[in-house]
Amino acid sequence: MTLEIERRFLIKNDQWKNFVTHKTLIEQAYLSYDLEDWIIRIRFEGNKFKIALKKHIKNFTNYEYEYSIPNHEGEKIMATLKDKIKKERFFLEVDNRNWIVDCFKGKNFPLEVAEIELTDEKEEVILPPFLSKEITGLKFFTNLSLTKNPLSKWKNKDFKNLKNNSSL
Repeated sequence: MTLEIERRFLIKNDQWKNFVTHKTLIEQAYLSYDLEDWIIRIRFEGNKFKIALKKHIKNFTNYEYEYSIPNHEGEKIMATLKDKIKKERFFLEVDNRNWIVDCFKGKNFPLEVAEIELTDEKEEVILPPFLSKEITGLKFFTNLSLTKNPLSKWKNKDFKNLKNNSSL
């Protein structure tokens, strides 16, 4: 079984840009919408389509299976889905660790989220100074939730309060 163990954070400043190694564009949508069951996602990234099956297990660990599909099939599936996430993904190296920063576009702009994948939930992580509040496990910040309730529908002051209220 493939496990995805990750922690996610809001970003408080642009210092992360000093650590970028490369970037890509992502467009994704969902074929299932139950956060308590298996989630089925389709993603277009780097001129390829992938289908992912994800299920939350506990804390910040999920089952995750990802499969490449032919582009012509991915295009047909994506064309039938209306609620999409668009984001620019930046890959960072900070203190010999790989981080990802997603800068959301469209209805979820200006949301920026940093992620780090771990090998174990108890793994210690040195948190870079550009991080703000940890949002690991907050369901309204999942990509799936953001397709149905994008940031543009939130009260702007609520997001700003969350972003500036550092829990670090």
